[in-house]
Amino acid sequence: MGTIDMSIATDIDFARINTELGRNAEGLVDWAIGLGQRAIVTTNFRPFEAVILHMVTRAKRDVPVIWMDNGYNTEATYRLADEVTKQLGLDLHIYLPRRSRAHREAVEGPTPALDDPRHAAFTEEVKLEPFARALRETAPKVWFTALRATDTAVRAQMDPVSVNPDGLIKVAPLLHWSSKDLYAYCEAHGLPNNFDYVDPTKGEDNRECGLHLSH
Repeated sequence: MGTIDMSIATDIDFARINTELGRNAEGLVDWAIGLGQRAIVTTNFRPFEAVILHMVTRAKRDVPVIWMDNGYNTEATYRLADEVTKQLGLDLHIYLPRRSRAHREAVEGPTPALDDPRHAAFTEEVKLEPFARALRETAPKVWFTALRATDTAVRAQMDPVSVNPDGLIKVAPLLHWSSKDLYAYCEAHGLPNNFDYVDPTKGEDNRECGLHLSH
């Protein structure tokens, strides 16, 4: 991706922002949008994803929404993606792996198990490379993500606002939210939801997919 102006990040007192706004999700979104920098929000249309999408586009309607569609999503996930995109008028950008699922499986067989040595290459192909491509093409300076502290041990150690070594400001407004909080927000704003979701890069054991280890 292109070079990010590090002066933007170095001028921010992240400790103060995390203390003052770390548990004020909408306030944190408004602050980040108020920086006036190019922003994106990533989504995988997992359960409760409509919350971050509604919250960010409420603050700025045309923020690009980046979806790394790995090709292994459930039918319900694809239906939810279309429903949320239409309801919120999302500027959705879909990034696909270089090979289709059919191509990959014809050559290499089914999805490798989590303990299979080939799993790292699988994750790189279907998630990490498409995200790197998205970053190069959109060149954001602010990245909104719906990650939560309860997802993995790695995420439990994160701050709501942080900066990557390359200067990309990562904003996780929902870091401290519970599923009950997310459900209440969906109900209050009439947002659709879906629990029929599978991430083949993580399985069902809350394994970190690598996206937030490298970014």
